[in-house]
Amino acid sequence: MGGGGRDVGALLVLGLGRVRIVRIVGRLLLRPGGARGKQRGETERSDRSGHFGGSREVSRKAGDAAPGSHLSSAPALARRGGLRLCSRVPGSEAILETRGLSKEFRGFIAVKRVDLRVIRGTIHALIGPNGAGKTTCFNLLTGFLPATSGTITYKGEDITGAAPADVARKGLVRSFQISAVFPYLTALENVRIALQRKRGASFDFWQSDRVLRELDGRAAELLAAVGLRDFRNTLAAELSYGRKRALEIATTLALDPELMLLDEPTAGMGHEDVERIAALIQRVAKDRTVLMVEHNLGVVASLSQRITVLARGEVLAEGDYLSVSKNPAVVAAYLGTEHA
Repeated sequence: MGGGGRDVGALLVLGLGRVRIVRIVGRLLLRPGGARGKQRGETERSDRSGHFGGSREVSRKAGDAAPGSHLSSAPALARRGGLRLCSRVPGSEAILETRGLSKEFRGFIAVKRVDLRVIRGTIHALIGPNGAGKTTCFNLLTGFLPATSGTITYKGEDITGAAPADVARKGLVRSFQISAVFPYLTALENVRIALQRKRGASFDFWQSDRVLRELDGRAAELLAAVGLRDFRNTLAAELSYGRKRALEIATTLALDPELMLLDEPTAGMGHEDVERIAALIQRVAKDRTVLMVEHNLGVVASLSQRITVLARGEVLAEGDYLSVSKNPAVVAAYLGTEHA
């Protein structure tokens, strides 16, 4: 289709004797009453200094930086930030397991024979120094990268090699390390797109208005759940960085995950945002399992029932926070006293 300009494209929708133009901004967006006006601005201005409460404290003050120096002090950091050391007792049923999971890039082994067992109903943290293979591991679990060897089992089903969309449909849904929302759509529209994705591609034009009202109602509920009730009509580009991450969690929840994978949910946040997002993760974890990569050890100590430590692509240690933080190999890896 022609048109150029800022619109990516347009779709003609025929229904009840009328023709509607539904604009596509990155993805199909079904709207009652026609198209949204032109996009505002050309590029997203990512505001990593704006926060929920206007705080401009850097994440170092929340225990995010220099993790090695905070291994033993993370519980105190958690308490200082209004968090408590996690005391929740995990069950025994595994929702996700890997066996010998490995990934090699032209001779470089990024993930090496990782055995991971995530228990249903828990918050499980994957931690380690920079370059440990944590995000690569997430990419393998969600189908964004093919494994070189090993297996991935989700709810008893082998999903090794499954496409990302198939993995998500099964209930294993990931949020990304960098805020991934449509900047020139409102918060409500971002969540609605995620809800539409869950419904699939089918669309009955004679039911469009009713369906869209239902989607809007559910989207509003999800926004309220993550503390964005008053920002439903705000463009994502105009939200502070912390609120964008909350919006991303709302879009992830829209896919109704049984297992949420959160990639550094508090990265780049100030003290107040860290507290809010940690509390949000704790709330959403009441009805589902969470596997998260997180560098803020205060957050890890307060939220996680079980922790897996990666170093150089391999599992270095596993257990609760107190046992892991006292492990000499973990301390050495974080402090950099091990040398290749």
